[in-house]
Amino acid sequence: MKIELNDDEALVLFDWLQREDKRDALPTEHQAEKTVLWSILCQLEKVLVQPFRNDYDKLVAAARDRVVEG
Repeated sequence: MKIELNDDEALVLFDWLQREDKRDALPTEHQAEKTVLWSILCQLEKVLVQPFRNDYDKLVAAARDRVVEG
């Protein structure tokens, strides 16, 4: 299966998954769900360069705005 996300959607999803994982707050009922979310997070980590930039927070904020604007 292939799921397509644009750059903004990928960054917003990555930021949320990473933040919730750090808080150990991923909303799951079964370990399999958490495993799948970790897999998605790892795949995003492999392709995104924004998390390594100094202006990461600004990039995420701008991406969120563009996603909401549609």
